Amino acid sequence: MAEEQKPATKQPAQKGPPQNVPNPKMQRRDFKGPEQQEAGGKTMFSTGFAAEVEEIVGRTGSRGEVMQVRCKILEGRDAGKIISRNVKGPIREKDILVLRETEIEARRIGGRRK
Repeated sequence: MAEEQKPATKQPAQKGPPQNVPNPKMQRRDFKGPEQQEAGGKTMFSTGFAAEVEEIVGRTGSRGEVMQVRCKILEGRDAGKIISRNVKGPIREKDILVLRETEIEARRIGGRRK
């Protein structure tokens, strides 16, 4: 009446997740904004408008890392218009910026002086 017991075989311990089972939480996603479109295998970006820096107004930002500049738009619907923009990074007069949009102007730095 003795039952026969099979010897226990050890399974090799796996380190990490199984190799061939995809984790639904870890799927690859393509984050493409509305300005990026797939066209024949090439990624197309939105158009930019060239603008030339006319004057550096001053520094702004909590640590002075942003410079406010007055720039003249060279092409597009608003060609010839002078607007103020905030620029991060090294910039000097006569540099060319590529702006995504030309309608929004930066607020003036500083307050009204009496």
